[in-house]
Amino acid sequence: MAAMAIGHEIDGMHSRQTGRGRAASTAERNRELYEGQRARCRRGPTPEMFFTKRLDNSRIVKADDPDRRREMRRFTALMCFVFMLSTVYVWQHLSSIEVGYKVEAQKSQVEQMIETNRQLRLTEAQLSDPGRIDTIAKQLGLNAPLPGQVVRPDGSAMVQAPVLAQAQIPGAGMPY
Repeated sequence: MAAMAIGHEIDGMHSRQTGRGRAASTAERNRELYEGQRARCRRGPTPEMFFTKRLDNSRIVKADDPDRRREMRRFTALMCFVFMLSTVYVWQHLSSIEVGYKVEAQKSQVEQMIETNRQLRLTEAQLSDPGRIDTIAKQLGLNAPLPGQVVRPDGSAMVQAPVLAQAQIPGAGMPY
């Protein structure tokens, strides 16, 4: 029925396009090809009719195949193992890259600290120069200390008198 409808449609197209030149020859050629296909596919004197048939496969139960199930379990276990290995490899690789970045950052930080330390030592040397300190002291009106003005950290006064050397025996008079 569908094939007959297509044939009638082509016949209608043929009658509309007969006066159009090249389009008419293409339509004729297509019609001849269609008729040739229709003649080859026809199974008898009656036209073919196709009906849709609904299949209900809900009651079909697939037979359990233990070999296939075992094979699928092995395959799944193998794929999980491969996935875990690749995940660990990628994790280690990314961790090593991250550690490399951290090492480089710390190296640059150490170099920066070394440079800062060098600058601070240079500044300390410039600030602790005795000539500079003496010049600043004279600008502020400070003079050299007189005898008896300097006090040592142990509390004794510094006197400009000669001192005799005395020998002390280490550990003498110290209880154990």
